[in-house]
Amino acid sequence: MNARSTARSAARLGAVQALYQHQMEGTAQARLLDEFHHHRLGQVIEEEEYAEADVDFFDDIVGGVIARKDEIDAKLVEKLADGWTLARLDKTMLQILRCGTYELMARADVPTGTAIGEYIDVAKAFFDDREAKFVNGVLDAVGKDVRS
Repeated sequence: MNARSTARSAARLGAVQALYQHQMEGTAQARLLDEFHHHRLGQVIEEEEYAEADVDFFDDIVGGVIARKDEIDAKLVEKLADGWTLARLDKTMLQILRCGTYELMARADVPTGTAIGEYIDVAKAFFDDREAKFVNGVLDAVGKDVRS
């Protein structure tokens, strides 16, 4: 994986974490971005150094998900199985799906397969294969809809 791909992967993981914090604590967007820029992206944590994140890409995902949350959530609700609601989803899972949906809707520069694959990898950082397959299924349906 090249440096740009690694930096974008780190930005995606950071965006999921930032949006989780935004949802749980109601942290204002400007403060959230500032905190992640200065304290979270590309930091050394427990002797394991995280890759330097693409800050502009991180900012775009976080800002885009916040700005288009209602539109993104409506698209996700369309793609969830009958009986499923966003409220029923794990809070981290919801942020993964929101970020992936945002990229598929708004980032034509990112190939569909790349966006889906990256968020499957993010899901694997938090969940088991079953949940990663769920991310694949939902984002694949979103991608077919928004990028036809």
